[in-house]
Amino acid sequence: MINIHATAIVIGRTGLLFTGPSGWGKSMTAFTCMAEARRQGVSSVLVADDQVFLSKQGGAITAACPPAIAGLIELRGTGIVKHDHIDRAEMHFAILPASATGENRLPADGETVLLAEGFELPVLRLLPNLPLPLAVLMAKAPEIGS
Repeated sequence: MINIHATAIVIGRTGLLFTGPSGWGKSMTAFTCMAEARRQGVSSVLVADDQVFLSKQGGAITAACPPAIAGLIELRGTGIVKHDHIDRAEMHFAILPASATGENRLPADGETVLLAEGFELPVLRLLPNLPLPLAVLMAKAPEIGS
C-alpha cells in the first residue's frame, strides 16, 4: 500500500483519481464533478481527499481513505466540508492538469501515469477551473457515469 497526495471519487461506477501538483484544484474539481453528476442523476461519492491509500487487488488499483479524514473534502477558500463517501473503490483513470499555455494542446492518446512502481493508470487531462469538468471528462471517456 502507498499513500499519495490526491483526491479519489467515483462517478457512476468509474473511479477517478485527481492527482498532480499542489494547488491545481484537485479537490475543487473533484467536488464540481460530483455535484455535476448529481445534477444529471448519476451517483457520485467521495473516496478520499488529500491523502489516498493505493493498493493493488487482482491487478486493479484500489483507492482507500485514512479513517481520520473519511467523508471530508477541503474546498480551498471555503473550508472542510462533509460529503457522501465510501471506504474504498477501484480507480480507472488518473485526472491530471492540462497545459493552459498551449503546450501539448492535444495530449497523446493512450497516455498513462506511473503513480508509483506498479501503479499505472490511463490519463485524462483537464484545464484548471473549468466550469463543467465532468462534461469534458465524459466527452473523452463516455464510460464515465455509466
